[in-house]
Amino acid sequence: MATLLINLLGLIAIAAIVWWFWIAPRKQRSASIGADAQMQVLVKDGVYSPDRIRVPANEKTVLHFLREDPSPCAEWVLFPDLEVSAQLGVDQLTEIVVHPKQAGEYPFHCQMQMYRGTLIVE
Repeated sequence: MATLLINLLGLIAIAAIVWWFWIAPRKQRSASIGADAQMQVLVKDGVYSPDRIRVPANEKTVLHFLREDPSPCAEWVLFPDLEVSAQLGVDQLTEIVVHPKQAGEYPFHCQMQMYRGTLIVE
């Protein structure tokens, strides 16, 4: 009986983790910035804030990531479609320059894809 209870609790814990990181709807926080502008992105409590960033196409944009979450998952931010990545120090601003040439949506995330965001190029 104890084994059954332990297994059941383990399955519930796994389901909760999957729901929290991959399924749960998140309140989208979006922001827009103009050409040659800068923006701060907060990395805290398992999310990027804002997690939807609108930028103009073919313009250099500087994003300042402030990592307040000491979790190892929050250590890196990757923009795979733009071939940009950076290691984020805890309680430090990290400047990331992106220069998307074409309009579209470019995902960004941590190395485990638990923290997620979208760079919207217009």
